Amino acid sequence: MNNRISQIIEQMGTLEEELRTLLEAQQSRLRYQIEGHRIVFEQVIREAHQRVKLGVFRWFLTVRPQNYLTMPIIYGAAVPLLFFDFSITLYQWICFPVYRIARVSRADYIVFDHQHLAYLNVIEKFHCLYCSYAVGLLAYAQEIIARTEQYFCPIKHARKVRGANTRYEQFLNYGDEQNFHERLEAYRAALAREKAQQATPDTPAKPHSATRKES
Repeated sequence: MNNRISQIIEQMGTLEEELRTLLEAQQSRLRYQIEGHRIVFEQVIREAHQRVKLGVFRWFLTVRPQNYLTMPIIYGAAVPLLFFDFSITLYQWICFPVYRIARVSRADYIVFDHQHLAYLNVIEKFHCLYCSYAVGLLAYAQEIIARTEQYFCPIKHARKVRGANTRYEQFLNYGDEQNFHERLEAYRAALAREKAQQATPDTPAKPHSATRKES
């Protein structure tokens, strides 16, 4: 991999860590704490939330008519989403041990915590839980597919790809055939190391990189 590209990727990691620190600082300003699976706000914040909460009847009066018309389509997608969830989970549970790839944790991507927000009524909370599931499921599936792509075909596309997975930038350049199969094995070895590091979490992990860099 080009040295400048490596530097940029390293800078991105540093910025992500800085962003995480800032978000944690924001969390303290909003005065809530995470206690296991629960989010606990200070009393004064809970009271402020209650003051802006819409009752269910009043909420129904504020809903736009087009939202009612599209609701069956939105919630009808729950069936294929659940089937997709089952399929992608079954795939990684059966195949990843064969490929020596660490399994992706659903809990890292599918997060339910909006039900703890007192300014949402029961219907709004249900909407939020559904959105959280759908968005989290797609992120969870993207990581499963990204690890699969790293194992079988870690090659970039000729054209710019929007929304590429986090592993994509370290894949081989399009059209770069030099020592392809040797480098492919290096990517697979990196996945195996990642799996081993998952079993020993105290070991610092570098999950995306192969042992042999591009020239």
